[in-house]
Amino acid sequence: MSATFTHRVLPYDGVNEFLDGAVPFLGEGLESGDRVQVVCGLGLEVLLRDALGTDAERVEFTDAARWYAHPSRTLADCLSDAEAMAGEGRRLRLLGEPVWARRAPLEVLEWQRIEAISNIAFRDTGAAIMCPYAATLPPGVVAAGRRTHPETARGARTVRNPGFVDPRAFSDRCDREPLPPPPAHADELKIDRPDLYWLRAYVAEYARRTPLPDEDMQRLLVAVTEIITNAERHGAPPIVLRMWTDVAHGAPAFVCEVADSGRWPPDAGHGLVPPRRDEAGTCGRFGLWAVRLLCTLVQIRTGPAGTVVRLRLALPGSGDGG
Repeated sequence: MSATFTHRVLPYDGVNEFLDGAVPFLGEGLESGDRVQVVCGLGLEVLLRDALGTDAERVEFTDAARWYAHPSRTLADCLSDAEAMAGEGRRLRLLGEPVWARRAPLEVLEWQRIEAISNIAFRDTGAAIMCPYAATLPPGVVAAGRRTHPETARGARTVRNPGFVDPRAFSDRCDREPLPPPPAHADELKIDRPDLYWLRAYVAEYARRTPLPDEDMQRLLVAVTEIITNAERHGAPPIVLRMWTDVAHGAPAFVCEVADSGRWPPDAGHGLVPPRRDEAGTCGRFGLWAVRLLCTLVQIRTGPAGTVVRLRLALPGSGDGG
């Protein structure tokens, strides 16, 4: 695969600016024999179909609300497609407009992190990705878009983005704010010698008092097992498990937190980038990535005071992807 990975932001103010950037991008892919996919709402799909004419029949259109349902799962699925195309000697060309409306602040932050981390995850795939950002979006969202894309599309032209921030540095900034303390009513258990069977039973018994669906219960138990194992491997005693229901951060969620007194080493990773197959199971990287796939949101803070891993699973009626 000789193509170079590209990741461009397309800021647009109105239909003409959108089409001026999107149509040449898609047309180049069709001409080159790429797998061309568009992820957007119905309004933009109608505009693009009209602009592309009969060429639109060779474009895969996908509903944005369904595609952008869960940050890590979307990244995993798209990366799998890109790698499959590279294996066939072809290129994945994706025009995807992220869904920002009606998302809780924590979810917006995680999608912004995914935009940044994509620059690492896709860099060996040769994929071409363009992300439209409407001028009507909140200013903070548009500003973050310029920090997470190396290039900006100006019609058919592409210019280097001076606002681009190193992806790992951007991700670190996402974790700059301390986590709010657990509520006073949180269930707390200090763990001396973890018995994983008993701990899973303990977590399940507490979670059954909440509306957490059975499917998410199983995801929770797998995730908690991985995090407690990592706390044993990378952290220092005591290990403390806390659980509560949170309704204060935009969407109701079941929260499970594992804290220890150690500072995880850099090679422990935070599970942000999907591991290569030959990395699976090494240094905890595969496990932490799997935890991000299992939970709605994972927050990690590590430093001199210790390490905290907070798992959030959306509760029914919250509107979050579970």
